[in-house]
Amino acid sequence: MADQPKTAEPGRARLSPRKKQQVTRGVQYVVLAVALVAVVMYADWGSLAENFAKIDVAKEALPDLFTVALRNTIIYTVGGFLFAFVFGLLLALMRLSQVLPYRWVAVLYIEIFRGLPALLIFLMITFLPLALPGFQVPGGTYGQGILGLGLVGAAYQAEVFRAGLQAVPKGQTEAARSLGMSATRAQVTVVIPQAIRMVIPPTTNQFVSLLKDSSLVLFLGVSGEYVELAKFGNDLASQFANATPIMVAGITYLIVTIPLGYLASRLEGRKGRTR
Repeated sequence: MADQPKTAEPGRARLSPRKKQQVTRGVQYVVLAVALVAVVMYADWGSLAENFAKIDVAKEALPDLFTVALRNTIIYTVGGFLFAFVFGLLLALMRLSQVLPYRWVAVLYIEIFRGLPALLIFLMITFLPLALPGFQVPGGTYGQGILGLGLVGAAYQAEVFRAGLQAVPKGQTEAARSLGMSATRAQVTVVIPQAIRMVIPPTTNQFVSLLKDSSLVLFLGVSGEYVELAKFGNDLASQFANATPIMVAGITYLIVTIPLGYLASRLEGRKGRTR
């Protein structure tokens, strides 16, 4: 007799992809729940609260946390962002230029400042007076912080702008030229405004990155009225031998960065729907 086709045993029936996904998800939930229970059971909550959430130590951070540290953080960030925005746009235009030396300069700058750790840039700024006797960065400490953030941010912002400029249809430039506009005027009045609108979401993310990188200003040796959030929290933590000020500074960062991150996500979603 011819061999009869074998049928799978009911208990060994293969799971459908959807069923496998459900089982995998269930296992992940169980593992997560077990890990959460383990943390709750074995963490020394009293010690954590004493060292990271001491109310009386947190109160010592007020009101300077907002009137000095957060204010300075915003000054460094906004100043660095404006520097990076303008210089980054210039670098992007140079990289897309038909003039070969401009492209070389832009590429060299972008590759160097994206390849170096931002910390090294700030350390180099502190040695500028030694390398250039008599030279002082305009704006003093604020100027040094803004310069460091701007130099680093411009390299990344240039690539953001380059993507935006290349995304503008060439027909826009051709239409502007057909109306009698010069190449420069077409670029300034037609192409650049459209490119800026396109790159608003990644530019918002770049602002958030600069806000976090503003903590590197502490390596400039800032003190007193020039401290930003990270330096402010670290100084208070050393003074009270307690990590609560660092936690307070971290929460303050989150109060600013989370809404900005949400805004960037909404802008990206809106951009995706309008395509």
